[in-house]
Amino acid sequence: MFYEDYIKQNKEWIDSVFAKLDAKLSKTAVKSRDKIPYTVDKNGVHDDRSKDPHCWINGFWGGLMWMMYEHTKNEDYKLTALRSEELQDAAFNRVEGLHHDVGFMWHLLSGANYRLTGDKAARNRNMLCAMTLASRFKLNGNYIRAWNDENSDGKNSNDGWSIVDCMMNLPILYWASEEIGDDRFKQIAMAHADTAMTHHVRPDGSVNHIVAHDLETGEMIKVYGGQGFSSTSCWTRGEAWALYGYILSYIHTGEERYLDTAKKVAHYTIAALAATDFVPPIDFRSPEEPVYYDSTAGAIMACGLIEIAKAVPEHEKKTYITAAVKILKALEEKFCDFSDEKDSVLMMGSEAYYGGQHKAIIYGDYFFTEAILKLRGSEFLPW
Repeated sequence: MFYEDYIKQNKEWIDSVFAKLDAKLSKTAVKSRDKIPYTVDKNGVHDDRSKDPHCWINGFWGGLMWMMYEHTKNEDYKLTALRSEELQDAAFNRVEGLHHDVGFMWHLLSGANYRLTGDKAARNRNMLCAMTLASRFKLNGNYIRAWNDENSDGKNSNDGWSIVDCMMNLPILYWASEEIGDDRFKQIAMAHADTAMTHHVRPDGSVNHIVAHDLETGEMIKVYGGQGFSSTSCWTRGEAWALYGYILSYIHTGEERYLDTAKKVAHYTIAALAATDFVPPIDFRSPEEPVYYDSTAGAIMACGLIEIAKAVPEHEKKTYITAAVKILKALEEKFCDFSDEKDSVLMMGSEAYYGGQHKAIIYGDYFFTEAILKLRGSEFLPW
């Protein structure tokens, strides 16, 4: 069996990387317990976004802690995860600040808590967020509306927008349907996934980041470049959201069209990465100079590729699992810092092509760790 044999061949490397992750994260779990980190300051110390409880990245730190707790049973990870969830409660004091990323923010946090401990309060938080996400569904167009931006007159400036990122928020809806036996959540998730297949995933497997829809018909009327180089380029983190998002929709629904879409996106991704030594740039179709990387995109891609490898027949597995390991080895060699000098692990993450390049970002640490845990055989899927 190729998958199992390939993991065995790389077991020494996988275990050594996990040991370094555990050694570092077990310390930062205590050091940063009262924070919700996003990046690190000039001294390598975690910043704190807990004063901005609506920030979309706020679930990754606690989610990382829950993954490590599940795998190691180290109580320090659990305590930090619980503290992170407590800090996030402030977001419910202003519900209009909640947005399309509540899956990122709570499913990895409260959702993981409930699944691992049975905590009913955590279940309640997660269910409220699933309801919030479902409420954003646009009947005219069958998509989940992105963001909450308003013009000076108080009207929404992006009322007809959908983004490829939202594929990763759908698992909280699949969970809600299963948890309470109500198919409406699942139907909304699948409707959005189907619309994104048409409007966000291009025929060649590259993706559009932002799509503007006609408010009456839902048809695509414009594409925006968003965080990529241009409206016709291919932002790599958006590519990663689609790759991982569609295999997750397949896992939750069993619908072959989602597996087929994940594979189509993966094939474009793998071909593009082969030209960059499996280190993703910010955008696959940006100019050769200057060279901008996004390590976080690679970590997300690796997670998705591993799940695709698990889902496909034996003769297809090699394509996906070897690409995933090549990405992770490149990231570990070039961009990981396992020292105690910095609180972050994965360096050289980038927010967008036109700003926020080459920095430590918490979801880079999260997805890199998730991928390594998958390779170690963890069966806990936070999504």
